[in-house]
Amino acid sequence: MPRNTLTALPQPIFNEGSVSPDPTRFKTAHPSDSQLYKEIQKLLTKDVVSFGPSRLPPDGMVALQDVWGPHGSEIIKNIQSAGKIVFHAAGDTGASNEGKYANEVRVCDQLSSDCRTADEANRPVFLFQLGDVVYDFGESRYYYDQFYDPFRNYPAPIFAIPGNHDSFIVPNTPADATPLEIFERNFCATEPVITPEAASLHRTAMTQPGVYFTLDAPFVRIIGLFSNALEDPGVISSQKGKWPTVPDVQLTFLEAQLNLIKKQKYPGAVILAMHHPPFSYAPPKKSGGAGGNHGGSPAMLREIDSICLDAGVYPHAFLSGHAHNYQRFARRIRFRNQQYEVPFIVCGDGGHNVNRMVTGRAGQPPREPYFGADVHYLESKPAVTSTGLILKHYDDMNYGYLRITVDKQKLAIGFHLVNAGRLPQSRIDMVTVDLARHTVTGN
Repeated sequence: MPRNTLTALPQPIFNEGSVSPDPTRFKTAHPSDSQLYKEIQKLLTKDVVSFGPSRLPPDGMVALQDVWGPHGSEIIKNIQSAGKIVFHAAGDTGASNEGKYANEVRVCDQLSSDCRTADEANRPVFLFQLGDVVYDFGESRYYYDQFYDPFRNYPAPIFAIPGNHDSFIVPNTPADATPLEIFERNFCATEPVITPEAASLHRTAMTQPGVYFTLDAPFVRIIGLFSNALEDPGVISSQKGKWPTVPDVQLTFLEAQLNLIKKQKYPGAVILAMHHPPFSYAPPKKSGGAGGNHGGSPAMLREIDSICLDAGVYPHAFLSGHAHNYQRFARRIRFRNQQYEVPFIVCGDGGHNVNRMVTGRAGQPPREPYFGADVHYLESKPAVTSTGLILKHYDDMNYGYLRITVDKQKLAIGFHLVNAGRLPQSRIDMVTVDLARHTVTGN
């Protein structure tokens, strides 16, 4: 039955008791957003949002074992016995109209099937959602259709960082119904509860400490940042007064997390996740084509790089969504007298839409880049010494998601197409990072 209040439970629930048939249409009608976008177009470039600090101290972390509740110790034991952890990541999953809904459902079905059919050693133990859970602007009434119902069969926790569509405030939105208010009710609860948004389903709200957090799991730490509400670029701080309503708490948080990694001599993989990508492909000037629907965020990356330099720790990989396609960049940097190669991955084709990376201009057809294209021109005043930026692989025709495996020695990130046959055949790209050396091999 639909619920109008929060229902507290003694332990988390992640899925229904049995696999149920796919939804074929929305329970709540989602009218066209064309007129709304015309009205707020200018606001999308300047209206950032404020937010509160995490419930945890800057160096605090969310333990995967705790999130699983009573089953946590068993999950961790299985991971340790296998000598590796497997998990999913995907961005931009919410479908904003019924014409796109089947695409989202197919993505969610393949993710759920992977969890249910994989053997214990290779079973994904969570999904990390890279932002834009619910379109158009995180409305409570659309959470059931775009999140709870498509993921009703996913038998594991779903962590999330908010995207711009989960945080931008449409004018005249009531104070108690802002997108972040709804997001925090469903992902940042203080205890396992079934929210009104879940209606008749039983997945409980996540208990993340805020819109930014670090997930600590065997073999890996994922530092999730909230890159705010603009269409572009991503914003994680006030940028020294440019965005005065945005607090600087995430800079303190990132600094504390990296210093802790340094102090502990943490040997595992370090992944940095945010919705807006630091890099997103655009063709060179005078190339006869225009970029895709979203660009990169160089000022945000500059802040991150500066903190990494001060701490002496650099992530093994960056994960983002926002651009509705798959892109994998290899960034080569000189970091404290060492040569690193770092994958920067965009995976924003999780169900909402798929957009081409290049569009035509002035009557000229788009010129698609080739795999291995030199895109160093996307760097803009980097805070670290960048020695190269290569577009290694991309897919702008299909929906998909990431399947990530980490053990003591390496981090392997695979991109899987949806409806491309059995799981091994669905993977079209793979990058592997040597954790000790920060070196990379592809496919």
